[in-house]
Amino acid sequence: MTAIDFLITTLFTLYLMVILLRMWLQLAQADFYNPLSQFVVKVTHPVVGPLRRIVPSIGRFDTATFLFAFAIAVLHIWIKLMLLGVGQIHIVGLLLNAFFFLIGEAVQLVIYVLVIRAILSWVSQGNNPMEHLFHQLTEPLIAPIRRILPPIGGLDLSPMVLIILLIFIMKLIGLS
Repeated sequence: MTAIDFLITTLFTLYLMVILLRMWLQLAQADFYNPLSQFVVKVTHPVVGPLRRIVPSIGRFDTATFLFAFAIAVLHIWIKLMLLGVGQIHIVGLLLNAFFFLIGEAVQLVIYVLVIRAILSWVSQGNNPMEHLFHQLTEPLIAPIRRILPPIGGLDLSPMVLIILLIFIMKLIGLS
């Protein structure tokens, strides 16, 4: 991996994660006034704001933000192909690669948030606004697992089970 490839991949991936986090915050109806929520909205609003006037949401699903995330994924894949010197790019292949890249990044984001939530639960005193936001995001995913596997001796294994399940699914469908 060249230095330019590393830099491009890192920048696109980080920004894509912020865009996906915006979608996830809206789906979970998380606290809009949380500092992290405000950061995410301010970073993505220059593009998503005008796009929302054109592309309406479908319920809680923010279609404009999804289209923006998909466009960033397409641009990322296209730039990487250009750096590799691929002469002719097939549009269907580009769109499919971008879609699977987007799905993989969304799953990675869920895993990162689960890990951060677990670490915060060990060190936080319970009144951290970030911990509350991560709880709002991940609790709908963890609650069904917690019903099947309750905390054992005060230790909640449901985030670890979800992480293992997500990694297994990614490997099963070839995203990892």
